[in-house]
Amino acid sequence: MAKTFESGDIPLADLLGQAHQGVLQLPDFQRGWVWDDDHIVSLLASVSRSFPIGAVMTLETGNADVRFQPRLLQGVPSSATADKPKYLLLDGQQRTTSLYLALRSGAPVPTRDTRKKDVERWYFADIHACIDPDADRNDAILSLPADKRRVNARGDVVLDASATEMQVRAGKAGLFPLDIVLNPAAITDWQVAFFMAGPPEEQVKIWKSFQEALILPFLHYSVPRIALDQKTTKEAVCQVFEKVNTGGVELTVFELLTATYAAENFRLREDWERRRATWADEPLLADLDATTFLQIVTLLWTRDRWEERTRDRIRSDRVPAVSAKRRDMLSLPLSEYRRWADAVTRALQGVVRFLQRERIFRARDLPYSTQLVPLTAILTLLGEGAFTPEPIAKLRQWYWCGVFGELYGGTTETRFANDLQDVLAWVQDNGEEPRTVRESQFQAERLLGLSRRNSAA
Repeated sequence: MAKTFESGDIPLADLLGQAHQGVLQLPDFQRGWVWDDDHIVSLLASVSRSFPIGAVMTLETGNADVRFQPRLLQGVPSSATADKPKYLLLDGQQRTTSLYLALRSGAPVPTRDTRKKDVERWYFADIHACIDPDADRNDAILSLPADKRRVNARGDVVLDASATEMQVRAGKAGLFPLDIVLNPAAITDWQVAFFMAGPPEEQVKIWKSFQEALILPFLHYSVPRIALDQKTTKEAVCQVFEKVNTGGVELTVFELLTATYAAENFRLREDWERRRATWADEPLLADLDATTFLQIVTLLWTRDRWEERTRDRIRSDRVPAVSAKRRDMLSLPLSEYRRWADAVTRALQGVVRFLQRERIFRARDLPYSTQLVPLTAILTLLGEGAFTPEPIAKLRQWYWCGVFGELYGGTTETRFANDLQDVLAWVQDNGEEPRTVRESQFQAERLLGLSRRNSAA
């Protein structure tokens, strides 16, 4: 199999420059930036000492089958020159955004303090502490409020770095503003002011040590980058994101499709919220989430595709399977979502009607919530005809065989597809009993030993 990624280093200045120009953006499924002040200080200290901060992962855009709505990193001006990014940042958002805000944005960083209070901060390097080999580098990175002044409990200003002429004289040897550390021209201007702030020979000596201790590490710093190319599939993007996401935030299919459909100007989240509101007062559907809804739609789409290909196929053609597995959900076209979503929404009324006939009235009393997927798909296709005597009897038999046979307790995606096909053939064409009915086994005496709710039986 051909390799679909490259690995190498990218200079920190180039990485943040790509973000500033809009060449590097985020896929819209990424959560927001959340790092606090302490995290940012520690990150800046690590870069200043040339310590590794971890790799970033990017995805090259341009694959027509993997389109996500992009958005700029936090702090990047909306006037960024590139409307369409060349790269999407899959991993490293928190670090990259923190570095961009602190070093490149030209504005105070909106973050939080140790008490979770919203604050705005500028970051400075204490020159004396940076050139002291025994000083803790974290202590050498100062975080100052938006006005660049630090006050004591009485409100007296004890440190003022609000202007260059004050910065070069602040502390024992000056406070260097880190928001210019990647800008050589701005560094030169600040350096001139620094040389004029004291005895020239002493200032030059201090500056040379500081340049080696902090400025050059920032200017020469490179970030390891794994670059996924255009051939990377949507399923691979999803899996990669979940594996590398050090924040432990699971990326759902719903979020990924939300970003995909947004590229076609369709707001999936708003559509889902509107649909969910139609059954908000129904206790049976309280736990029905967006991913489950998408599973039902995908099951119906793949069955319709299967029927069409089976009817029209040449013998040598491979017919795609009926499925609601992750890769199929990720491939769900917007046109097919629109085609089936209304029918599924209507069918959920029939699901409630069916379950209430079976004396199930709340979501917590559902034996298997996963069985809602094939049940809803079946009722979507059978419609009102499902509630006539013979079909309803067969549906009841299938449903309770699944429950007492405990057949929906493990991996269920294959059973979803089998049950949809089997039950429809059984009801509509008087075919053989579904596999769930044939495979169901239950010993009545088992009821005598059940004492907890974690068994559907």
